[in-house]
Amino acid sequence: MKARSSAACALKWMARAVSERVIPIISQPLGNLPIPQQVMRNHDVSGPALDTLNRPLRDLRISVTDRCNFRCSYCMPKEIFNNDYTYLPHSALLSFEEITRTAQSFVALGVEKIRLTGGEPLLRKNLEVLIEQLAALKTNKGQALDITLTTNGSLLARKAKILKDAGLKRVTISLDGLDDAVFKSMNDVDFPVSDVLEGIAAAQAAGLGPIKVNMVVKRGTNEQEILPMARYFKGTGIALRFIEYMDVGATNGWRMNEVVPSAEVLALLQTELSLTPLAASQTGETAERWAYLNGQGHPDPQLGEIGFISSVTKAFCSDCNRARLTTEGQLYLCLFASQGYDLKSLVRDNQNPEALTQAIATIWSQRTDRYSELRQPESQAMASLSDDAALKRRKVEMSYIGG
Repeated sequence: MKARSSAACALKWMARAVSERVIPIISQPLGNLPIPQQVMRNHDVSGPALDTLNRPLRDLRISVTDRCNFRCSYCMPKEIFNNDYTYLPHSALLSFEEITRTAQSFVALGVEKIRLTGGEPLLRKNLEVLIEQLAALKTNKGQALDITLTTNGSLLARKAKILKDAGLKRVTISLDGLDDAVFKSMNDVDFPVSDVLEGIAAAQAAGLGPIKVNMVVKRGTNEQEILPMARYFKGTGIALRFIEYMDVGATNGWRMNEVVPSAEVLALLQTELSLTPLAASQTGETAERWAYLNGQGHPDPQLGEIGFISSVTKAFCSDCNRARLTTEGQLYLCLFASQGYDLKSLVRDNQNPEALTQAIATIWSQRTDRYSELRQPESQAMASLSDDAALKRRKVEMSYIGG
């Protein structure tokens, strides 16, 4: 009875926190942001930006909507994101032209890869128009940007070819199991696995690749789907990545005892599959990569690969090169951030693009974020945190920041 009462109080607290339009974060307008004169004089805004830990800015993740048609318990639980939840009005969203201008400033500072996220990004009408605009940008080396998109796959079958034709390079699809009952319980809107698989097939046919499939593993919910997922995607050329259930935001009721460590997932896979570790494909990569071995005992890329994203048990902050832009123009420097920077006024001042670039450069130059590294030594202790202590870790919501 006491546990039930505690859970009810926790749910009530989350609902109150998220109903505030600014999802439990601190938004710091740039007007109040101190800009050190040394940075103003010495930073070349047309060259690579480096933070305080000497990490370059290479990857920009842009949320194009705060809406989603799924209600996954680890991201947008139905109890919170229900019919009474107030989403951002269309007027608050950055237009495609504003997003492109902002991206251009990031590219000037060294960004080479742009990932479009949400919510569910394919809910943003005419998204292919934005992709076409972004595809026209060039890196500082004169090369095409690596433009990719993360989606739940629900609308991908009808959109894959259009997105490819517009300039999208790659796609990552979220799929948390192959069993319909398990998957429907996780997406909580009765959406079938078959429609996501149809979207994956359409992406392959359109030439969007290499394709990645992300599975969030939550103990007591879908760990029985680990081996079936690996069996299914072996031989397809698709990279299947297992993601530790993370403590993002305040609405998912995260608990350490619901995390299945990547080491445990790997041990389970190795009971049936022959795998060998691969080197990172690029600096700042979030996943540790493993290849399937063929009949001759050699890694075979045509079989696909396995990846592990282990933010909880094995931090990868040391080479993190990612910035995140929300759909209303807030800049975040960490997935677990509790503070954002309001770029909207500078974004909408089309007369002074240099000011926007300088502001981004200054913000990045002051960056110290390494939440997972600081959290890691206490990860086991976190399992014993009280409901209140765990829930009051005020971090930006996954659905708002775009993962």
